[in-house]
Amino acid sequence: MTRENAHALYEAMLDGRVSDLELGGILLAMRIKGESVEEIAGFLDAGQASFAPLVAPAGAYAPVLIPSYNGARKMANLTPLLALLLAREGVPVLVHGVSSDPGRVTTAEIFAAMGIGPAGSHADVQAAFAAGKPAFMPIETLAPKMAHLLSLRRILGVRNSTHTLVKILQPFAGPALRLVSYTHPEYLDMLGEYFTTIAREGRGDAFLMRGTEGETVANANRAQQIDWFHGVERTVLVQRDAPTDDVAEGPAERDAATTAAWITRALEGGVAVPASITEQVAQCLLVSKSIQANTGAHDGEQR
Repeated sequence: MTRENAHALYEAMLDGRVSDLELGGILLAMRIKGESVEEIAGFLDAGQASFAPLVAPAGAYAPVLIPSYNGARKMANLTPLLALLLAREGVPVLVHGVSSDPGRVTTAEIFAAMGIGPAGSHADVQAAFAAGKPAFMPIETLAPKMAHLLSLRRILGVRNSTHTLVKILQPFAGPALRLVSYTHPEYLDMLGEYFTTIAREGRGDAFLMRGTEGETVANANRAQQIDWFHGVERTVLVQRDAPTDDVAEGPAERDAATTAAWITRALEGGVAVPASITEQVAQCLLVSKSIQANTGAHDGEQR
């Protein structure tokens, strides 16, 4: 499909103008076929137009977006640690994702164990930013129409295109830095082409890396390659994709309470933050600040 046709199809799917039988057929066909860059672009155009955009606060940093749709299966989910480390540096951090997932420990559950509840409105997101905290917004609140398509996994038994779309979603009206992960190697090529193609459209930059059990936080024991997409350029920020020399200390168990307690200790300096996450935070700070500076410069030119 062309980008325009994909936009029209996904818009109809979001609006409920496609029968259940047709919808199931489309989702399964796309799952088998795989999405092209044009199709992903058209789907995302429709998805992002289906909800009201967020407004970034004024400050030194552009927002950082952390999608969290996988959680922990075998190792502790340290996505909340990444979000909290960035937020305490003054970065507006929006984490969006699922609240629960059977058999996995979600970021939302770890945040809840730390006393950080979900944002139920745009005002709640702004309040979290003002307090120097990350905001977690469930996908049902952020993009309810997309959340419905996401939920069909329970019926169909397989993921669909929306699972890719939510990981590259950019819900802010202005530029932001998206942290994006992939699991299957073919998505590295497709998403790499996608970000190079759409970068000029003013949505901001993106970091692309192999996921840590699907999450966009750096693996504590494996330094993944991180590709930075900015403008029409692609820069390798972290070149390694191999086990680190030392195994980082982490939570003894992967449950929400244990992980939350360990993250609190790490933030207080009681245990060391894994070096790979420290490096990821440093790269995010540099690029987020650069995006904001360039946004301000362009605003000045327009005025």
